Amino acid sequence: MKKQLFYILLFVSTIGFAQESMVKAEIDTTNIRIGEQFNLKITVDDTQNVIMPKLQLKGLEIIDSTQVDTIKNSLIRKYILTGFDSGAFYIPQQQIFVKNQAFLTDSLLVNVATIAIDTTKVKKFPIKSIKSEPYTFDDFKIYIYILLAALAIISFWIYWFVIRKRKEEVEEDTYKAMPPYDEAILKLNELDEKLLWQNNKVKEYYSELTEIVRGYIERELKVPALEKTTDEVLDMLKDFKDAETIQTSEDTIKKLRDLLREADLVKFAKSKPLALEIEEDRKDAQDILSNLKPKPIIEENDELE
Repeated sequence: MKKQLFYILLFVSTIGFAQESMVKAEIDTTNIRIGEQFNLKITVDDTQNVIMPKLQLKGLEIIDSTQVDTIKNSLIRKYILTGFDSGAFYIPQQQIFVKNQAFLTDSLLVNVATIAIDTTKVKKFPIKSIKSEPYTFDDFKIYIYILLAALAIISFWIYWFVIRKRKEEVEEDTYKAMPPYDEAILKLNELDEKLLWQNNKVKEYYSELTEIVRGYIERELKVPALEKTTDEVLDMLKDFKDAETIQTSEDTIKKLRDLLREADLVKFAKSKPLALEIEEDRKDAQDILSNLKPKPIIEENDELE
């Protein structure tokens, strides 16, 4: 019987020693005043498969805590605690799991004492009024958005009805269209400077040459010459001549017919005129511009005079 009792006591003491050596809780003081802080340190003598549950307290408050540190094959976690009520409070045993086995720390007693105050020496101050919270961005956010929207509307109104209108008036005053003949001669000179047919770009040359002539007819006679075919343009000019609404000659219309048809052959039949023929067509184009004009309108007052 005594032998069995000895083994039981030995087993219990071994378990208690194992728990004591495996997990440990320490505080740096056992007596504090209300609001004073103290440190709690929990140490686990293992680093593998350790679970530290949330610290359980009664009558004490956690101010801060650190992450778990590994020091010399041990895990250490520190807490900063305080108490706001006077009395004796226990930090209860904390259950920690190591490799799926539960271990308990010791319970610790902390005395929280009140601070003796000599009311005869305390300076009295008047009761302060309620202090309002400081303003933040959210307090003015809606007003800022309304202001920005109003500024955007005003800016758009100023641009649309003042700046844009003024810009259009300036452009209308300063812009003057070049006369059709002057514009066509300018474009012919620019075409000469490109040296298109001299660089085997005969098709491009005739396209631009006839476009200049057609554009001149369109502007000068106010007809859609650029959109019409060669035959339509020639028929239209023949009608104008018969009606005596243009000043030109049969020779000028013949030159125009030859130029437009030559250009059609180059563009659609891949014709390749000689250099002398190209130069002659360039000369004919300028002659057409010079000799194809609308007939001046004579007002009745001029006829009476």
